[in-house]
Formats: sequence, C-alpha cells, structure tokens
Amino acid sequence: MASAVLPSGSQCAAAAAVAAAAAPPGLRLRLLLLVLSAAALIPTGDGQNLFTKDVTVIEGEVATISCQVNKSDDSVIQLLNPNRQTIYFRDFRPLKDSRFQLLNFSSSELKVSLTNVSISDEGRYFCQLYTDPPQESYTTITVLVPPRNLMIDIQKDTAVEGEEIEVNCTAMASKPATTIRWFKGNKELKGKSEVEEWSDMYTVTSQLMLKVHKEDDGVPVICQVEHPAVTGNLQTQRYLEVQYKPQVHIQMTYPLQGLTREGDALELTCEAIGKPQPLMVNWVRVDDEMPQHAVLSGPNLFINNLNKTDNGTYRCEASNIVGKAHSDYMLYVYDSRAGEEGAIRAVDHAVIGGVVAVVVFAMLCLLIILGRYFARHKGLFSLTSSPRIK
Repeated sequence: MASAVLPSGSQCAAAAAVAAAAAPPGLRLRLLLLVLSAAALIPTGDGQNLFTKDVTVIEGEVATISCQVNKSDDSVIQLLNPNRQTIYFRDFRPLKDSRFQLLNFSSSELKVSLTNVSISDEGRYFCQLYTDPPQESYTTITVLVPPRNLMIDIQKDTAVEGEEIEVNCTAMASKPATTIRWFKGNKELKGKSEVEEWSDMYTVTSQLMLKVHKEDDGVPVICQVEHPAVTGNLQTQRYLEVQYKPQVHIQMTYPLQGLTREGDALELTCEAIGKPQPLMVNWVRVDDEMPQHAVLSGPNLFINNLNKTDNGTYRCEASNIVGKAHSDYMLYVYDSRAGEEGAIRAVDHAVIGGVVAVVVFAMLCLLIILGRYFARHKGLFSLTSSPRIK
C-alpha cells in the first residue's frame, strides 16, 4: 500500500484559466465562470487522510477492497483497477464486470467485493480522493493458488529387504511454490526438492531415496504438502510392499515340562514366517541321519520312545524366493530316573532346610529367655558377692 499526491485543484484551475484566456471572446467568459465554479467545489485536503490495506485471497474466493477516509468532508472517492479503469466512482460502477459489487458507500468509505478471484485479477488497485490537492493510495491483491494435483510414484511396486528404492512426489501448478515433507509411518524423512516455474505458477517435485527393511512391509510412505492456500494436511500416500526371507522358530509342544527322558516322546513344531510365505519346511539332523522311528508331518517332528542314540541337533529349514533361514534344537535324553532323583533331592533339601530353621529359632528363643533371667537377677548377685564393712 502506498499513497501519492495528484496535481492540486488550484493548479488545474490555473491551467484552465490559461486555456480560457486563449479562447475566442464569446467563450472566454463562460470558461472563466466554469473554472471558478469548479475550483470553488473542490474541497481542501487539510486534515483528510486516505488509506487502504493489501489483500491476500485464495483463487476462486472473494476479495474485499476498502478505500477509507479519516476526517472526511464529503470528497469524492473513486476506485480504479490495475489498468486504471474506473471500477466505482462514488456508488456508480462504470466498469462492466459484474464480479465487482458495492458493499458500502459513504463519505468515509468505499468498499467493494470481487468474487471468483483469478490470477489475472492480481495487481495494484488505486483509491483516489478528490480533494485539493487530490490524494491517491493503492492496495495490492495477491492471489494464492493451491496445488491442482498431488501425485506420488514408487520406483518398484514390490521391493526386497535391504534394497534402496526411489519415491517421487509432485505438487503441480501452485502459487507460491509448495513445501513437501516426507513421512514413513510417523517418522519424518528428508527428501530433495526441485521447483519449476511457468507463467507465475510453480510445480514442485521431491525425491526420496529409501532403503527398505522387512519391518517396513505394509508401512505407508506419506507425501505431505504445506501451502498458505491449504488448510489442514493435504497429503497422499503409498503402502510399501517388502519381500523378506523367512524367520524360523522351533516350538516344543511335548513334553510340556521340557525334560526329555528315556522312553518319553518328543514333538517339535517349526514356525516359519516370510514374504512370500514359505510353501514348506524341511527337518534334518545335523551331522547324522534322522532316527528311523522319527515321524515328519509338515512342520512337525515327532520322535517316540526316546533313547540316548537320539541325542543331537535337529534343524528346521525354510526358504522362499528371497533367501533361506534355519533354526536348531539340541536334544539331550536324560535317564528315566533323572526326574525322580531330582525330585527326591529337592525333597531332602527342603527337609534339611526346615530342621535347620527350627533349630535356629529354638536357640534364639533360649538366648532371649536367658538374657531376661540374668537381667532380673543381676542386682541379687551384686549384693551377695559384696564384702561386709565392719
């Protein structure tokens, strides 16, 4: 916003008087009278102050332009467009653009609305106040344009764990240029942006290089746009699809207590998770052949009537198109009486511990009783042992 001083009314009147003097005698008197009347009608600008404010508006919305006057004396207010065409002269609209509508007209304000604002409406709008000297002030309309399209593109629809992929996000035709932020789930990442300008509009493309892991499978990659014309979060996202080799875990389903003794049965279950999911798992015995009485059924290994020749390491293997993985279980078969002997030892230890506790408690009680007894008879012992004085 700025203001300027136009040629004064007295200067205009003087120029008109010079022109009247050069006019033919018949018109000279009439022109002089007209000049004097016009000069008398132009108010002085003493004490008056014309002001306005800049306007920022989103494309397609409504802009409001207000020309305001302090200490008005009914001087004429006029509003002009950037091409200096008169939009409103007082409450009259010479410009044939119906998007301009009068909101308020008084001696102290001329307020006009402009609907369905577009980029072509940007620029300086002039408020003029016809005083002596005349005053002028301008307001600048700035039009914000949100991104017209937001696109995200991933280099590969399916990635393999450990692989680095490229992700691009484009925000098209905005004003001013947008700011693009990247997120993987709730974690913010840093990308590299490039800005292209065309006809006062900006297209921003941001590139993100992302190394994926198995934990990223199913996690969204989010492209979020920040722009003054956008309220809230404008974003688009793509979900990562990551393939990874199997993860293998062996679960002992029998015996429940975990102690394997001669004559007992053993059942192990192999759990394998991967992407793609392994179609089958394979049981092997490391450095030896599988016992003849072992039964294999899919992910399950069952060995009945265990004996010490079954001792060894049993391995579950799983694979998919990404890779292979395995997990080992070390089997040790105890004697059939190992559990009983252990239980007997546990009972013996418990009995011994109980006896010791009773003895200690009895000794403490005896010490307390003796202490109280000696405390009561301490004075008596002192009298009987003292020598008599003659």
